Amino acid sequence: MRDPRRPTRAELERAAARTIADVIGPGLDVLFCGINPGLYSGATGHHFARPGNRFWPALYAAGFTQRLLKPWEKHELVAEGCGITNLVARTTASAVELTARELIQGRRRLEAKIRRFRPRAVAIVGITAYRTAFNRPRAALGRQPEDIEGARLWVLPNPSGLNAHHRPADFARAFRELRRAVLDDAG
Repeated sequence: MRDPRRPTRAELERAAARTIADVIGPGLDVLFCGINPGLYSGATGHHFARPGNRFWPALYAAGFTQRLLKPWEKHELVAEGCGITNLVARTTASAVELTARELIQGRRRLEAKIRRFRPRAVAIVGITAYRTAFNRPRAALGRQPEDIEGARLWVLPNPSGLNAHHRPADFARAFRELRRAVLDDAG
């Protein structure tokens, strides 16, 4: 499949408050949960779509996918045992536009999705949003001590290109640790 065209400035501006459909199905190995879609994702309709976002390369580097998927190939994830949702559905220019209340409500919606689809693990992609949504101000990256609705709970670094605290190798390592734990649990 070829690369769709990049959205114009006007398309990005019109993308505010749009939503993107979940990529989800029953019995996934891992349900990845982003904070919320950015304007680029809202304009294109694809999760983690902005060029420079490290989500798709991290999935591939960790072995979750057979090849490096593009954002518009997101539905191929379900066959690989993975899905994508967000804590907050509406698009914003930045996650700082979200309120604590929205994040907490997002956690409740996430819990309902987990009860419905029963993934083995859930990975929140963004520690600051996790700390707020789950009232865990001192949480660290990695496996969390509690489960969520029967699924193992992980927190991964935010793969946004704006997150300068982590390099591509850091993302690959964090995602690989999750993958190993999920596979070890299956065996």
